Amino acid sequence: MIHDPYIVPPLPSDWPFPPGVPLHPLGCRINCDLPGLGGGWRVCTPGAMLPEGEAIPLRGAFGRGGVLQVGDLVLRPYRRGGLLRHINERTYRTHLRFAAEHAVHRGLWEAGFPTVEPLGYAWRPSGFGVEGVLITRLAPGVAWPRNWDLGMERAADLNQAFACLCAWGLWSPDLNATNIMLPTDGGVLFLDWDRACFEREGSPLWERYRARLARSLRKLNAPESTLAVIGPAPRP
Repeated sequence: MIHDPYIVPPLPSDWPFPPGVPLHPLGCRINCDLPGLGGGWRVCTPGAMLPEGEAIPLRGAFGRGGVLQVGDLVLRPYRRGGLLRHINERTYRTHLRFAAEHAVHRGLWEAGFPTVEPLGYAWRPSGFGVEGVLITRLAPGVAWPRNWDLGMERAADLNQAFACLCAWGLWSPDLNATNIMLPTDGGVLFLDWDRACFEREGSPLWERYRARLARSLRKLNAPESTLAVIGPAPRP
């Protein structure tokens, strides 16, 4: 059987989260201004709504620069990492990478997975390609590296969320410590689904997530106790 990483498989039978609020279909507007980011954008959001208001840097945000808060929305420009960022920081071949992330993010949200509400994306021509912006709803809280002490309950929530991603077969290569958020009312939220895709059944996702997170924690000089937050793979 041919495996397509972008076909969403059915949810596992023991999926623990109640369904999220369904989102309206995306509508698009062209040649729009985005607060703090200038004009010329094609904006794809539910009902083709446009972010309006003053743009201010999002306090406490991690990332590669330029994350903005506009009212109760967050605008996160796409930026490349690794060595490639020194050659081409923000230009992508097409807008399809942004659309793919939104599709996965939307699926997770509507399945009730603990993530921020996705509200679409925007893109405009840049050089020989395009640049993009991810648009989400603001969720009050702090990034995990701002408060390493999860406590037992939040650690359990974190492990459950990773276990659900593994059971569904979803691999998200950018899911590191800076993309785990601690909401003010408890629990955890996962951010950033760029390049996420569905793996073949039986892929060792737990080990890959665990190794990815450990690498991130060491890079951030996290306390040794945080390295034990994700334990051995849960029993089937």
